Amino acid sequence: MEKRIHHPYLVSKVMSAEQAATQIRPGMTVAMSGFTGAGYPKAVPLALAVQIEAAHALGEKFALRTLTGASTAPELDGALAKVRGIEFRLPYQSDPELRARINRGEIEYMDMHLGQVAQYTWFGFLGRLDVAIIEVAGILPDGRLIPSTSVGNNKTWLDLADKVIIEVNSVQPAGLDGMHDVYYGTALPPDREPIPLVRPGDRIGEPYLRVDPAKVIAVVETQGPDRLSRFSPPDETSIRIANHLVEFFRHEIAMGRLAQQLLPLQSGVGNIANAVLSGLRDGRFQGLTAFTEVIQDGMLDLIRTGTILTASATALSLSPEGVEEFGRNIEFYRSRIVLRPQEISNHAELVRRLGCIAINGMVEADIYGNVNSTHVAGTSIINGIGGSGDFARNGFLSCFVTPSTAKNGAISCIVPMVSHVDHTEHDVAVVVTEHGLADLRGLSPKQRARVVIDNCAHPDYRPLLHDYFERALRNSPGKHTPHLLGEALSWHERFIETGRMRP
Repeated sequence: MEKRIHHPYLVSKVMSAEQAATQIRPGMTVAMSGFTGAGYPKAVPLALAVQIEAAHALGEKFALRTLTGASTAPELDGALAKVRGIEFRLPYQSDPELRARINRGEIEYMDMHLGQVAQYTWFGFLGRLDVAIIEVAGILPDGRLIPSTSVGNNKTWLDLADKVIIEVNSVQPAGLDGMHDVYYGTALPPDREPIPLVRPGDRIGEPYLRVDPAKVIAVVETQGPDRLSRFSPPDETSIRIANHLVEFFRHEIAMGRLAQQLLPLQSGVGNIANAVLSGLRDGRFQGLTAFTEVIQDGMLDLIRTGTILTASATALSLSPEGVEEFGRNIEFYRSRIVLRPQEISNHAELVRRLGCIAINGMVEADIYGNVNSTHVAGTSIINGIGGSGDFARNGFLSCFVTPSTAKNGAISCIVPMVSHVDHTEHDVAVVVTEHGLADLRGLSPKQRARVVIDNCAHPDYRPLLHDYFERALRNSPGKHTPHLLGEALSWHERFIETGRMRP
């Protein structure tokens, strides 16, 4: 504790997680740190879950409105959801317990673009913040906070919350000090000024988070690692998808639309994203940069090998092996990685000005290029839109990737009409499956349909899609975007009824 907490007044606020949790009362809005399983509070939410469960046993109502950066972990989302301690949640989640309760209608959930959360809070759209619970790696003598493995919305939570609880996690590497860039130059309209960031590695702020010590009601010492998952080695499908994208980038270079160094990369989370990054390394690309949300193992590897020179993100999302590699060579990575608030990492104007190449996963795409990133059969949320919309609409190239089928072929990921729209056809430039790549730029809806079916659909579903499209061409009252409205979602209905989309 003495090594991590150097501010005398905040030392006097040190207490147990159980004591800190008693400061939180039913109905409060509680904002917490955490972004994609990194940098979330480890102790107070667990203690709070015990407190909530005890209240329920006495017949008392106890539930909270909870806000985070993105997904957290079972010790937070899972623990609170299990004891019915969450009545409302935003903006992104991935915990199985929380997801199940959302889909059963027990918890209200607001899925929103990650780049908009901070500004919505500043605008007052999300109401008052009662308490912020923030994990940090240390407290300086002047009271400034060394951020942890994610920055997320922590700057906004600390600024706007009435009260603050700080968890100081001594497991987080002390070498994180200096890796962050927290920009305090944002303002509310009409007083906004341009953000002075012109390259992904630019530092425009300061390495630390500020907090008014008078608002701090508790400091809790923790010693818990982030709950992060191992990534499976890329399978054949992921490698084929990656190869299609790498070949496409080479074509764009040959056409003069991209330079050899490409443009700043944004990559979603998952095995396909890691496979794409590996493909860039194997393709001998050099001098790349990244302006993204999370640093995964694949990107860490590209930094280590010199393929990526600089990476900007808001969080580290590494496997246990990746955490070990990062900690072992943290001095090397600190000069090459910048961690920022997500209002900067996902800022629409910066994404557009830098010209990011966005690579994100999806649940399904339809023949006209609309993309569903979030829902099964249009009604059950999976995780959320995350930052994919921030980058898809504003990036230089918006690429969406997926295997062509799911559930051992029972589901086609290319369908006549998506069951839920997260990214409209206007925001999607490239669709990629293991069977090929559809470049949708400059094409009308009917032209897009043929390219998507011929290049991306699984051979088992391609004839069915062609049949639907040709009949729609003949029988649809409108010929611009032909659809058979009574049949457009029949594939999803068939899956719900029979467990498979094919007749």
